[in-house]
Amino acid sequence: MSQLDIRSASRAEPDEVLVKIAEYVCSDIEHSELAYETAQYCLMDTLACGFQALDYSACTKMMGPIVPGATLNGGARVPGTSFELEPVMAAFNIGTMIRWLDFNDTWLAAEWGHPSDNLGGILAVSDYLSRQSRAQGKTSLNMKDVLDAIIKAHEIQGILALENSFNRVGLDHVLLVRVASTAVITRLLGGNKNQIINAVSNAWIDGGALRTYRHAPNTGSRKSWAAGDATSRATRLAYIAMSNEMGYPSALSAKTWGFYDVLFNGEEFKIEREFSSYVMENILFKISFPAEFHAQTAVEAAMELHLKVKDRLDEIQSIVIDTQEASMRIIDKTGPLDNPADRDHCIQYMVAIPLIFGRLTAADYEDDIATNPLVDVLRQKMEVRENKSFTEDYFDPTKRYIGNAIQIFFKDGSSTENVSIDFPIGHRERRHEGIPVLKKKFQSSIQPKLCDKQWNILNEIFTDKTRFDKMTVDAFMSLLVV
Repeated sequence: MSQLDIRSASRAEPDEVLVKIAEYVCSDIEHSELAYETAQYCLMDTLACGFQALDYSACTKMMGPIVPGATLNGGARVPGTSFELEPVMAAFNIGTMIRWLDFNDTWLAAEWGHPSDNLGGILAVSDYLSRQSRAQGKTSLNMKDVLDAIIKAHEIQGILALENSFNRVGLDHVLLVRVASTAVITRLLGGNKNQIINAVSNAWIDGGALRTYRHAPNTGSRKSWAAGDATSRATRLAYIAMSNEMGYPSALSAKTWGFYDVLFNGEEFKIEREFSSYVMENILFKISFPAEFHAQTAVEAAMELHLKVKDRLDEIQSIVIDTQEASMRIIDKTGPLDNPADRDHCIQYMVAIPLIFGRLTAADYEDDIATNPLVDVLRQKMEVRENKSFTEDYFDPTKRYIGNAIQIFFKDGSSTENVSIDFPIGHRERRHEGIPVLKKKFQSSIQPKLCDKQWNILNEIFTDKTRFDKMTVDAFMSLLVV
């Protein structure tokens, strides 16, 4: 941490974290084959999430230009729509639709989050730059450039999350979306190391959103547009840096006024792993269920138990859910659930629905399902406990498991088996199961909203790596216009 006298106006050298991020983003590192392959799946999955969200008016009412009619001919396209917007607002639109249903990829560590949230800014800026380049007869960005940006954004957000818990000081994880997006977008705009340092310093100086909107009694839909807000703000900061606006080298470490002292209890960040492609290679996909990730295996266990209990729901005495400590802290919730955002962050609700209906879809968080009296009857019979082994495996860097177990006890003294699942289908350990399901999610989410020609081309390029890598971003985004 900086040892400068608080009264001194001498500027320190840039904080090490700022330098590490900038050097990584500026590097021409060729990532692993696994990273590029997974990044392509990440793009497919993220687009699927966004297209699904367009079925919900609560999401679409947030989209479009901030001022009616303020579109931009030749601007960044918003997938699944006809909007052409300036990049900052386009980033908000794309980031919001990506995150709306809580169905995109996840990273769990000391901090959790959803690294594909960064695609809001990445896709918006890449498309805008490519369209501008084409209009000027210059070379456009290609989809390999986009994959590189995605991998780097995932890595920055994920590595910062490994050892540093922002939620424990009340800050929301979208702070890391803003930081990661700012770095990679500044680079996409042609920024050099110093400009990236300047941009990222401003991202930290913005502080962080409170987690108020993710927790009872205030859980609400802001958690669905917070990431869009973060990647949009990052886009704005990147453009500011590209105007050669100054940065703040000790934004983190400055005594009294820096991020560490103001917001992180005076502690420096711990970064014990070098930036490479670790996060993308180990990213967790939400493939089967639009549910907060700490509950994914609980939902899977409940699905397994559905057929055994669906005709005995009124005979249930109690339901015991063993989970990880993080799950207990953020999704163990009793009492009335006010809205869909409240329900998809309640492990009891996410277990009750599949026990009753044998499914969990985004529509199951809406009022017409939530008002079924059986849902709250079952919730009241649930006991949520920490399983310390699940917690240990959750933090183990060689595992990154997200274990849950469910056992149901009946009034006659009988019980089901204890169904325990260590990691969900979206985990790296189950990629062979997960990828076919991811591809199905991609097709079912997007094909019905595109014309046949668009869908056929889009589907084909995802099966031809060479063609995909070389495809210009503007040509790719044109396939997503509705």
